[in-house]
Order: sequence, then C-alpha cells, then structure tokens
Amino acid sequence: MKTWDVIVIGGGHNGLVNACYLQRAGLDVLVVEKNDWVGGAASSRELTPGFLYSNCSYVCSLFRPEIMRDLELPRFGLQVIAYEGGAVLTQDGDYLGNYRDHDAHRREFARFSKRDAEAYDRYARDVTRQCRFIQPLLMRTAPDPTSLKPRDLGELLYLGKKFAGLTAEEMALTLRFWTISISDFLDEYFETDVIKANFSISGIIGTALGPMSPGTAYVLLHHYMGEVDGSVGAWGYARGGMGAVTRALAASFQASGGTIRTGAEVEKVCVKSGKAKGVVFAGGEEIYGKLIVSNADVKRTFLKLVEEKELPDIFLRRVKNFKIRGSSGKVNIALDSMPEFPALPKDSPCLRGDLHFTDTVERMERAYDDWKAGRWSVDPFLDMMIPTTIDPTMAAPGKHFMSCFVQYAPPKVEGRDWTDADRDAFAETVISQIADYSPGFRDRIVHMEVRTPRELEAEVGLTEGNIFQGELTFDQLLFNRPVPGFAQYRSPVNGLYICGSSTHPGGGVMGAPGRNAAKEILRDLARSDHHMSPAHDVI
Repeated sequence: MKTWDVIVIGGGHNGLVNACYLQRAGLDVLVVEKNDWVGGAASSRELTPGFLYSNCSYVCSLFRPEIMRDLELPRFGLQVIAYEGGAVLTQDGDYLGNYRDHDAHRREFARFSKRDAEAYDRYARDVTRQCRFIQPLLMRTAPDPTSLKPRDLGELLYLGKKFAGLTAEEMALTLRFWTISISDFLDEYFETDVIKANFSISGIIGTALGPMSPGTAYVLLHHYMGEVDGSVGAWGYARGGMGAVTRALAASFQASGGTIRTGAEVEKVCVKSGKAKGVVFAGGEEIYGKLIVSNADVKRTFLKLVEEKELPDIFLRRVKNFKIRGSSGKVNIALDSMPEFPALPKDSPCLRGDLHFTDTVERMERAYDDWKAGRWSVDPFLDMMIPTTIDPTMAAPGKHFMSCFVQYAPPKVEGRDWTDADRDAFAETVISQIADYSPGFRDRIVHMEVRTPRELEAEVGLTEGNIFQGELTFDQLLFNRPVPGFAQYRSPVNGLYICGSSTHPGGGVMGAPGRNAAKEILRDLARSDHHMSPAHDVI
C-alpha cells in the first residue's frame, strides 16, 4: 500500500494552504476531507435552485496577500471585490453610514457629533499603530520563551526590539489595548452611542465575550488588520462566495500534483512507538503517511483523533482547558427581490456592505447576557449583508442572497443539546428583527439555511461552533496558542503537526496558520536525515 509523504486532515482553507506549500516543495501530499466537498467553513453551496450561499464564513479581508501571490490564486479564479459601505440602522428610524472614503466617514460622524468626527482621526491613527505592531507577527512562528534555541532567542529579540521601538506612552497604550474591553477603549474617543456600537462590532464577532468584557479590544484589531487590494482595514466579497477561496486553493494544489480525497472522515490518527504513521477512516480503512498534519481544532485533534495514552498528562489538561466556546450562528436567506430599508436612501452605497441593527453597546451587552444564561439572544446582534448587490454570480437577475451572522447562540440551550425546534425558533428571532427594519421582508423569503452551533460542529467540525477554533484572548495568543510549549505547530506525537486556527495567529480566513505550519514542517525535514529533500525555499 502506498505511503504518502504527508496526509493533511481537513480540506478547510488552512489545510489547503498547508498542502499547497508542501506539495510545491516537492512532497507527495494527500488532503482528506470528511464532506463531499472541500472548503470547511469557507465554502459556497447551492442548497436551493438559482442561489449560491456562502454557508459559514462570508467576507474576505484577512487572507494574506503574500499567500495569494505565492499560490497564484487569482490565476485560479479568486477575485475579491471590496464592498462600498455599510450602516447601523437605529431604532428611531435614522442610520449611521459607513463609507470607504475617510472624509465621508468623518462627515457622517459629524452629523451625530462634531467631537466624535474630530476624534475619528485620532482613533484611526491609534488603531493603525497597533496594526503595524502586530501585522508583521502574523507570518512568523511564535517563539518559545522557555527555549534557548538560537531561532527562538532571535524571535524573542525581534519582539523585544519592536516593543523597545515604542515610546513609553505607546508601550502603555499597547499593553492596555491588548487587555481592555472594546467598550472601555471606545469611551476614550467617542461620546455617541451609535458610533461606539458601530466600532464595537469588530470586538465581539466570533467571540464568547460581550463588548464590556476585557480582551475584546484586541479582537477588533484582529479584524481590522486585513486588506483588499492594498487597502488596509477594507473588507470584500470573494466573487462566487467564500467557496471561491478554497476552490482556488484546491485548484492550485492539484495543479502542483496534489491529491484530494473527499467523503473520507478520519476517525483516528495511528500512532506507533510515539510516531504518527497514518490515519484510520470511519469505515475502518487505514492509509499511511510519513507525516500527518491536522487542520482540525486542537480539541478535536487531541481529544478525539489521538488516543489519550499517546499524550502527556499536562498537555492533555491544557488542551482540555483551552477556551473554545461557541457564540454564534448563521442564517442564509434566498430572496426573490431586493429588500427595502426605509431608513436608507434609495441606492445608497451602504447597502453594498454590512448592515447592523444593534445601535448601542448596552443592547450588545444584553444580547451577551442571554448567552451567559444559556439562551440565544432575544434581541440578537446581526452582521447582515447582501453580496449579490455587487456579485451577480450568486443569484439570478433580480434575486438576492442575504447572509446573517448572528450573536449570541450558545453551544447548549440551558444545558441541553439544540433541537430542531430550537433551531427554528432561533431563525424566527433573526427574521423578526430584520422585519422590524424592512417592511415586507418575510414575503420575499424563498429559502433559508439555518446553522446553530450544533450544525457548525456537526457539518464543519468546529468544536461548539467556534469560528476561530479558540478564543482570541490575550492568554491564548502568540506562544500560548494553543498551549505553552506547543505553539510552533508541532505536537507531543512525533510526525503529527497542527495547522488550523487553534494555532498562531488565530482565526478568520487568513491562511497564515497553514502557511506557517508548512514552513516549520519543511524546516524539520531539512534538518533531519529523512530521504525526502524538499525544495523548502518555496516559503
């Protein structure tokens, strides 16, 4: 039976990025995926005739441009279209518009508060400074602070120099920024509720925390440091839905000679004498690989795929304590016509971006209170958009696809598993809120796909439905992600690596974990006496 050089478990975006780099380095790589399609959370599927859904992830910005260039993704069909605006619709019938143009942004803020309009420049400057500090770390392996290896010492020195390059005031602001709540951070700049709510959104998305929880200011930064066509902080739609990202990755991988096997659910990683030797599929078939790379999250990898006896007790304990808490759901809606939002001017560019209804930080925090009580939010926060306003490939002319990312949705409903009735009631809460701002909305609905944390875990493999494979709090970043001592994509099992969003630098459709893991694998191969001699300078 054939022995592969590398078997990658999971055909999500990080798994495919990892596989692409390893295949281009001269290794013989197999990607195995439990579903009948690749993509993981970055997938597009037609669940009702004539409508293409971005089923889980729904916008593109964080994906690293270096990876796009290395893997020639535009050549394989990937095109990202920057969206043009956005808005927070308020309960009194007004709206706060968001615009791509900085000066237009300021003018809109001045409509609510001249003081806030003046503060916006200071806010943008300070957040950009934080982005410049953290962005170079995304594509670098986090150092092990307990190691005396020259490379780890060099990386620690690099971090130290970056920090030493800040003024005393900037140092204090940076440490504070990484640990405070997004609410406290915004209070230092703005006075208007709707403006603070507008910026709080990026501090809570995908996170089991509320805007008043410490650590959420960093989550804003994580979302802020993406780019589209060189415009930092911009967001956009992948033409053809988010599945276009993983389709391009799969095409790039296969063009390099890589192999993808779908409908192949891995039940177990085979370990013999402390070394990963292959994988066993759900049907009992076993295949062999010299190296195994898991794109599954850290809990799924080490608590389900690897037997406990193969792992040190302290490692197991830390994996079990790693915070992966589901907080969100997704409702995808097919519409037979464009919905109306009377608060917005006709043909407003705000419609060609993200729309929100939660107009105060307090409403957002109360939605989080429901999650803490084990209920989905009765007044949820929605990150809602209609990609078909600028991407006509996702629906027939005149028809539209609406994506609704919803918070908060607990992994268990008051301690019990979700039921179909719960799922339907959750969807009704979402539709009811939209209908409050869009007359006749219900009559336009053709079809819906509803995903609670139950569906996200069962279909996509995200533990508790957590979209980041682990919370992005300060205690779970850099050399602590996923656990101390194993933040460099390796594991206690020789020959078993991890490359998913549980690793540095974290979640979102970024690709950096997959690329960084490939770099470490190739470094290990170059150091070893293994017969494989890959061209590891491809990274």
